[in-house]
Amino acid sequence: MTAPAKRFAELDFFRGLALLIIVVDHIGGSILSRATLHAFALCDAAEVFVFLGGFAAAVAYQAHSARVTEAGARKRFMRRALQIYRAFLITAGLMLLTSAILRAFSIDAPNMNRGDLDGLIASPARVLRDILLLKRQPYLSAVLPMYVFFAAAVPFVLPLAHRRPRLLIAASVATWAAAPWLNRYLPSIDGARWDFNPFAWQLLFVMGALARCQPIHQHVSASQYGRFATLLAWAVAGAIAVYVIFVSPHASGGVLKQNLAWMRVISFTAIAWAVGSLIRRGWAARLADAVPAVGAIGRQGTLCFVGGAVISLAIDSVLFQLTGGRLNVPLGLLADALAIATLVAVSRLPAVMAALTPASPSSSR
Repeated sequence: MTAPAKRFAELDFFRGLALLIIVVDHIGGSILSRATLHAFALCDAAEVFVFLGGFAAAVAYQAHSARVTEAGARKRFMRRALQIYRAFLITAGLMLLTSAILRAFSIDAPNMNRGDLDGLIASPARVLRDILLLKRQPYLSAVLPMYVFFAAAVPFVLPLAHRRPRLLIAASVATWAAAPWLNRYLPSIDGARWDFNPFAWQLLFVMGALARCQPIHQHVSASQYGRFATLLAWAVAGAIAVYVIFVSPHASGGVLKQNLAWMRVISFTAIAWAVGSLIRRGWAARLADAVPAVGAIGRQGTLCFVGGAVISLAIDSVLFQLTGGRLNVPLGLLADALAIATLVAVSRLPAVMAALTPASPSSSR
């Protein structure tokens, strides 16, 4: 009876860890970002977060279907799509507001939303319309539109993940292969492509859902090929690490990330399989128990993503202003500590607000 709780603790831990990494990775002068996933792999925390999003969606859909009905689960995820859309609008607004505040203090940095902010001042109605239509996605808000699509697709993906997994895999791979062509049909301004092509990134979301619905890792690990599969995963991950560290540190950015290039898929799959073998030994559960603050961030995923976007933009811009874009170890470490502490504080806001809200007479009875 304790197994589900353990899995949820591990899921929250890895989601929280991914959010922490995303925050420091978007601070140019960060010292910790020199040792995060992208420093030794052809993928980064974005892959982790999308994969875990698919896994978490499967957990939630299964639980809600069992507790209510499958029709109720479908309605819940359509509401979830609207919630993520609202989160996108809030994040986009906060990106512009943060940039405006920084500009007011004469702080200028590469990641500030200069074009969007200038456009908002010149033609506010047009810019707001473009944001509402997902044509304009200011800086770190750009990842959320694809999550709107993913949440809306859950009622179609999860039944297939349970009953027709091979059909789902085939459809997902075909969509991923056609993603660069399909990307041109997404709403955009002047032909600009989305930073995260949802037709490509759905592959990882589907992989996460299948990992929950079809325990392939457990079956293979328990078979005679289990040890070979794990050794192969570690070997591939190690070879990619050598390539990234010593040959081409920036081999997977730009359009390769936008359209989730095959090399990023292979890199993530190898790491995920290798880490899965360690999870089965219980180390992730022990880490989750040892660092509960990370799990708290994972449980407040949407809130912490929105807050983390503001934290990254603000700290990155101020640090760039202070250092002139040059690496400064003491200030970089201070920026990392401030970013992490602030994100932990954001994760605790719901509990603080609940404690400050007086109980209604009916609830007290």
